Amino acid sequence: MVARTYTVAFEGVEARLVEVQCAVTPGLPAFSIVGLPDKAVSEARDRVRAALSAMALALPSKRITVNLSPADMPKEGSHFDLPIALALLAALDVVPVDAVEQTVSLGEMSLDGSLIAVVGALPAAMAAAEADRILLCPRACGPEAAWVGATQVLAAGSLAEVLRHYTGQSVMPAAEPGEVITNGQMRDLRDVKGQERAKRALEIAAAGRHHMLMVGAPGSGKSMLAARMPGILPPLTPAEALETSMIHSLSGLLSEGGISRSRPFREPHHTASMAAIVGGGRGAKPGEISLAHNGVLFLDEFPEFPRGVLETLRQPIETGEIVVARANAHMRYPCRFLLVAAANPCKCGHLADPSRACARVPLCGQDYMGRISGPLMDRIDLRIEVPPVAFTDLDLPETGDTSAQVAARVARARETQARRFADYGPIRTNADVEGRLLEQIAAPDTEGRELLTRVAERFGLSARGYHRILRVARTIADLDGSHDVCRPHVAEAASFRLAFRPD
Repeated sequence: MVARTYTVAFEGVEARLVEVQCAVTPGLPAFSIVGLPDKAVSEARDRVRAALSAMALALPSKRITVNLSPADMPKEGSHFDLPIALALLAALDVVPVDAVEQTVSLGEMSLDGSLIAVVGALPAAMAAAEADRILLCPRACGPEAAWVGATQVLAAGSLAEVLRHYTGQSVMPAAEPGEVITNGQMRDLRDVKGQERAKRALEIAAAGRHHMLMVGAPGSGKSMLAARMPGILPPLTPAEALETSMIHSLSGLLSEGGISRSRPFREPHHTASMAAIVGGGRGAKPGEISLAHNGVLFLDEFPEFPRGVLETLRQPIETGEIVVARANAHMRYPCRFLLVAAANPCKCGHLADPSRACARVPLCGQDYMGRISGPLMDRIDLRIEVPPVAFTDLDLPETGDTSAQVAARVARARETQARRFADYGPIRTNADVEGRLLEQIAAPDTEGRELLTRVAERFGLSARGYHRILRVARTIADLDGSHDVCRPHVAEAASFRLAFRPD
């Protein structure tokens, strides 16, 4: 007899069902696992044998074969321990075969039979729901998996607890979703003295998910401004929270099964490798751009990042997804992030200060900013200069709106866009619009069209640059509560676009 149960193998953020088959047949005693397992999966037989021994269950002197189907799909990870043990118990008639066949399980097993948490419980629950099966996982993974809500989730602390459940001795209750995690007090925009134009750019970027670049001397407040971006962004919608949490689940970043409604804020150092930024490494795991999905990716010291890393950002910025292609893996991850980049104007950072600048001015600035290629700069909508703030201004009273006031305006603009794009599938913000739809929603009035035409001719705008000005102008109009895109909206959008190496 062949007993069957199910588990998952991860391909990007998707969890593909894997059928775990177990046969106990006459022959020389052996325990083999086939179906393209990696080292961790192959070692499961020793962990399962020890766990069963700890429960006073001895394996028969027969040949035990476990097949992981489809056999041509690579199987990686320690989460195959529990499904292999479950299939083996069913093949030995210890637990009911029919009940095991309706179960998708995952979990690592220690030698005493206790279950250890693994990554990927949330995508596994999605796969179980689509297959109309129950999910069985370690107790620590239960609150995370229960967020799916479309399938029953059973969370066990040990293999013995699983055995008692399937034999009817002690039925396990369904797991409950974890708590919604809040990040507490956000940093306030009013903490930043001056920099009103930069604050305005932050508001526009947040409202329409437009990428922005800040250039200024060291200590002018670029990092402070970027750190306050999460405080003005609206909370994640339930759909966005689930999307983001699936990626974080694969990376083991969900704590105690809680799901956050705050948007991610990732700030990798400029020494990070390409695999760390875009994804890769063993198993082609998601990188920082995917971990920033639906949130903010802050790249400080932007020109200091390796040229190859910066160039790989061009496709994700346009498409909202990244394909990590390696010799043994080909994964697709979503990465619809808001890029906030910061840079000094030159290597020393004092290009605009004659008393402190080096003797290579202005060539040093051209060489330094030249590390950012034209095609990449072409994809950045808002480019602003952040002037230094005098130390004498630090004692002045706070000015400008608070983060809460700005966040309210951003939320209203996002709600306007949500209504506008309700029937357009994946389009959520003005930054996602292109083609004929962009011409319909962002067509400026006569004066605005004339201004945009003159700007395009004078500065030689590319087609991408032309359309990106339209998108930003549409966002500015949304912030103003205007149905039409007018000349002032186009003018402000163009002023942000034409700073630092015009198109």
